[in-house]
Amino acid sequence: MHSFQYYISTEVVFGTDCLEKLPALVKKHGGSRVLIVYGGGSAVRSGLIGRVEALLTDAGIAFDTLAGVQPNPRVALAREGVKKAVALGADLILAVGGGSVIDTAKAVAHGAANPETDIWEFWKKRQTVTKTTPVGVVLTIPAAGSEMSDSAVLTNAGEDEKRGLNTDLNRPAFAVMDPSLASTLPKRQVACGVTDIMMHTLDRYFNPVTDNAITDALAEALLRVVVRYGKPVCENPGDLTAMSEIMWCGSLSHNGLTGLGGNKDFAPHQLGHALSEKFDVYHGESLSSVWPAWARYVCPVNPARFAQYARNVWGVEEPDDVLAAEQGIAATEGYFRSLGMPVRFGQLSGVGVQDEAGIEDLALRCSYRKTRTVGTFRTLGYDDMLQIYRAANEKGD
Repeated sequence: MHSFQYYISTEVVFGTDCLEKLPALVKKHGGSRVLIVYGGGSAVRSGLIGRVEALLTDAGIAFDTLAGVQPNPRVALAREGVKKAVALGADLILAVGGGSVIDTAKAVAHGAANPETDIWEFWKKRQTVTKTTPVGVVLTIPAAGSEMSDSAVLTNAGEDEKRGLNTDLNRPAFAVMDPSLASTLPKRQVACGVTDIMMHTLDRYFNPVTDNAITDALAEALLRVVVRYGKPVCENPGDLTAMSEIMWCGSLSHNGLTGLGGNKDFAPHQLGHALSEKFDVYHGESLSSVWPAWARYVCPVNPARFAQYARNVWGVEEPDDVLAAEQGIAATEGYFRSLGMPVRFGQLSGVGVQDEAGIEDLALRCSYRKTRTVGTFRTLGYDDMLQIYRAANEKGD
């Protein structure tokens, strides 16, 4: 087992009907004036926002709201949230939703604590976050794992960029996780969530370090559970047994546990971010559309690693590592298909098959105009990104 440093500050309250504990958690973590951040639509129609507001009111906790968060959350709305939080004197930011809402709340929290700095400066790495406002979460969409993670992703539509920020100050103070709150999600959203959960562990599992036995075993076990319950929860989000397993897998997959001691790769995430940046596609769909092409491109670096994944997650019995590796990649691709997820660009709504200029533009975006590389399993530069995007762009069913 290799060296690591690990600290999780998030208090988790998990189980059906645990929303009633929200006021006590807010107060425990110093909240008396709360900015509630949410998407709108379903959170309002379901009555959840009304329930949250009533709980806070009954507990004597003042609040204001910021609605309108959308997938691939925008820095412009987060800036509005900073203004509201400062005007309110907010001492806690409460995210009610999934990853986009939580990432927006994290941005608002940083901005409220540092009102002299535009929050995009943190995401562009021109300024460092050294203080923040506590964030609480009421999770409604198991997917991003942002309820326990050190990461947050924002899109700046004005600059046509999507950027991520990693810092322990991104970790929420607490997370309320009630599987029943996700029971009415549409199938496409659930499938994207299942895919994102898998990818958060896959992007840690495939790294150059191959002798972290317990970390590998934890990652493989989590992936087996997601594979087991992913299809049932897509077909019936109201299956609380399946939803509870998927919801907890989502948190564990992105809180660092499944990659301890290794150097996480996250190249598929970076490749997918360029797609989301350009076409505003769902995050999960961007990942499933690039992963098979990425996997086949990098597999020759260490086929034994992919073979281990194939045998321990998918039950592949092929003794030859190269053949086993391909079977594992094919099994993963087939699983994405079974969830209704795209596995190449032609299946991505709003994207379609790209011409060469479109592929080059994606590689330029992912490489920050040829100024960076991504990945650790195999380091990828601009030319490598071109090859992967071309493979993901191939026509087929």
